[in-house]
Amino acid sequence: MKINHALAMALSALSAGLLISCVKPADDNKSAEVNSQEVAKDNMATDSTAESSKESTEQIVAVDISPETQKTYLTHVAEDIVIPAYADAAKQSDLLNELAQKHCQQAPVSGAELQALRAQWLVLAQAWSSAEMINFGPATASMSNLYINYYPDERGLVHSGVADLIAANPTLTPEQLAGESAIVQGVPGLEEALFANESLNAGQCAYVISASSALSTRLKDIEKNWQQNATELLAIDQTAESDRGLNQWINSLLSLVETMKSNAIDQPLGLTGKAKGHLPAATAGQSRAIINAKLDAINKAMTDPVLTAILNSNDESTVANNLSTALADTTTLLAQMPEDLSTANKDDQQALYDHLTTVTRLIKRELIPALGIRVGFNSTDGD
Repeated sequence: MKINHALAMALSALSAGLLISCVKPADDNKSAEVNSQEVAKDNMATDSTAESSKESTEQIVAVDISPETQKTYLTHVAEDIVIPAYADAAKQSDLLNELAQKHCQQAPVSGAELQALRAQWLVLAQAWSSAEMINFGPATASMSNLYINYYPDERGLVHSGVADLIAANPTLTPEQLAGESAIVQGVPGLEEALFANESLNAGQCAYVISASSALSTRLKDIEKNWQQNATELLAIDQTAESDRGLNQWINSLLSLVETMKSNAIDQPLGLTGKAKGHLPAATAGQSRAIINAKLDAINKAMTDPVLTAILNSNDESTVANNLSTALADTTTLLAQMPEDLSTANKDDQQALYDHLTTVTRLIKRELIPALGIRVGFNSTDGD
């Protein structure tokens, strides 16, 4: 089932995104047409904080960040946020591999043993969701992120690809899998194997063992690259370069919020147009857990004490407080929604979308001006 590498990368590029998912091909999603004027009206009604921030943008005075302060902060980001995020994802993949080897000694695997594998997969999926806040560096430069998380998979390629691969090679090894397409690897592939059926046969066991091993190798390579090259990757010693360093890091966080809002909420739920694609972790029914992990990563990064101290250095705490409040409100709303967000009522789905719109506007209109940087060209929100 080995797919031509060039074709695989082309398919990967067409379906690339940031969120976790894999699901069986479904019937065509029902159209959920929403009147654009009503959506705009709802957004305005629930976004009073963000709208007031628009009016106050001109009043925001950029903090005077010295090269030494910026270097200290970026070093902190590399050592205490970025590298630990990749290390945790690699650790959780290792644990899944160890568990699979233990439970798959004799197939079929079902019941409590299968549930243990599924539970560990979810921990792994959440760990990678946190690491996806880093949308630059070795993971994206090498396109390894697609081999770790092929999403959005709007055509259901993961489902058919994994099934075909297992059928064609029931004794799959990690080395063999490493040469396959991104479509059949990583977190989505593991989700498909673990959640599509209520038991694992020998071929599926071999796949889970191989996929978790190959994923661990890929994650460890990324972690090692960051450990060895953090200064260059975050431009820690080039603070005068406006397009890198602090600018690149904050825009990376903004990109995660925007992509999550669009690919993982708006499009699959059909909030502002015809439904397209599917929620993250749809096969597992764990979309809330994945989105919550991303939101938690953003919250920790945006309310990080070192960053907060920088923002408050001019005795102005409004920016940090507004952002912290918006993130807390979004987290509270999400916690009240069902594990499978597709089963939530439309009002709550729309409210979640609106809350994330508030967060993106606060980042663009308050945080970025306060830090004296600018919104990157890859901003996708359209705000």
